[in-house]
Amino acid sequence: MNRKSRFLFTVFAAVTASGMAAATAEAKTVVTMNTVQIFGTIDPAKISDYTDYMAAVNLYDGLVNVDPAGNLVPELAESWTVSDDTREVVFKLRADARFSDGTPVTAADVVYSVERLLRINQGPANLFADVLKPGSVTAVDDHTVKFTLSKTFAPFLSTVPAIMVLNSKVVEANLGDDDGQSYLATHVAGAGAYTLTSWDRGSQMTIDRNPDYYKGFGPGPIDEVRWIITNDEATVRSLAASGELTMSSQYQSPETYKALEAMGRFKIVAEDTPTAFYLKLNSKVAPTDDIHIRKAIALATDYATIREVIVPGGELNGPLPKNFADFYASDLPAPVYDIEAAKAEIAKSKYTGQKIPIVLGYVAGTKFEEEISLLMQANLEQIGFVVTQQADPWNRITELASKVETSPAVNQIFFSPTYPSPDSMFFTQYHSKAAGTWSSMEWLQDPEVDKLIDDARATTDKAEQAALYKTLQHRLVDLQADVFLQTQTVQHAMDKCLDGFKAVPMQSFDYDFTKYSWTCQ
Repeated sequence: MNRKSRFLFTVFAAVTASGMAAATAEAKTVVTMNTVQIFGTIDPAKISDYTDYMAAVNLYDGLVNVDPAGNLVPELAESWTVSDDTREVVFKLRADARFSDGTPVTAADVVYSVERLLRINQGPANLFADVLKPGSVTAVDDHTVKFTLSKTFAPFLSTVPAIMVLNSKVVEANLGDDDGQSYLATHVAGAGAYTLTSWDRGSQMTIDRNPDYYKGFGPGPIDEVRWIITNDEATVRSLAASGELTMSSQYQSPETYKALEAMGRFKIVAEDTPTAFYLKLNSKVAPTDDIHIRKAIALATDYATIREVIVPGGELNGPLPKNFADFYASDLPAPVYDIEAAKAEIAKSKYTGQKIPIVLGYVAGTKFEEEISLLMQANLEQIGFVVTQQADPWNRITELASKVETSPAVNQIFFSPTYPSPDSMFFTQYHSKAAGTWSSMEWLQDPEVDKLIDDARATTDKAEQAALYKTLQHRLVDLQADVFLQTQTVQHAMDKCLDGFKAVPMQSFDYDFTKYSWTCQ
């Protein structure tokens, strides 16, 4: 019995028991997926991490989208033009674009969405704060919107998918005294293919397909998506065995993937990605305020065991994955595991000759991160560290990251490009303006790094950009800003009837369920 027919049987039983005609029951294609962390917000002006975007890309549409190759593709905008100096971008909206309540999407809605984003100044706002000011975005007519940048910003087009368009009339009707933040915390005012049905912040979220979605759907559309929030491996295996789970999260242990595959109903889908996995090193607290300690930690990291035994991935020689080929510093050597060299670095540090307390942070309940942290503990304790393990839920980690003194000395972080440009990997993690966010727990605040990032943003000459980015990679490696563990090989256990997962180099855009289909009858 496939997933669709199982759901139909449940509906049939329910309507029969209530005395309704069984003929009214219609099969719905339901995908149930687990995710390991809570959805923090669905407000497009405040979304910031992979679960936030996982919901947002289904509930809202932007002007443009991103394909698996990193190319921009039309969404609400059918076309766009860029001026010769790259400081003026004009988007032409689709005439048939509609919000979920059926009202047309207009240029005024785009203007409203950007102005609100800049006012609230959270989430994606940091991408635009330096180049868009109040009044920078104007409606030329109902279907034409113009962005006028205050200065050259080379990756601007790549950042535009982060702008989700709001139904301005709905938000204005529910404005309150906080710019609609209270309303949009639990309601949706967008043009996305799905609508919010239910949300229990700590346990689940359910969205339903809008049959009147302006772009329509392909064959075998997904009618309902249910996210169950759990990072407990036993729970995931139980959900799979009961037939409830359709798709696993990307953060399961190798044992769980093997167990699900052995059930016969699941296939394991794996794709290499430009997502990087780091040990973030807080450069402002002891002992990682000493560069020799940072280098010692990197040398005491058993990269091969992590990559080949604990969690699969590719080599990462610096802060930028090889996927950004034109900008990648290919002359960077691969990091090495060398305990004796680590001891030599400690001898050069201000902490030499003493026991060195250190906190290793990771996401609570994530088995492979726990295994990595225990491996690091075993290695570091050989060379004089006194390790404290600190497992926190993700929402707590984001809180801790907001202050330098509460950011752990070491924390495991996956970072995916938030837009398909190398600038995303550098500005969002290493620029001083990003400090105090979960993606920038290094608290690096290095003027040379800032200048290299700013200079690369200010030129449209690709060769000049490449030279700047390569210099920047060497600078970050020389500083040992992080331990560069590996690139992520994303894995999902998926029902064999479900197709559509393709990794996209923009945060969680690969979980846009309009791109998925149910292939079984």
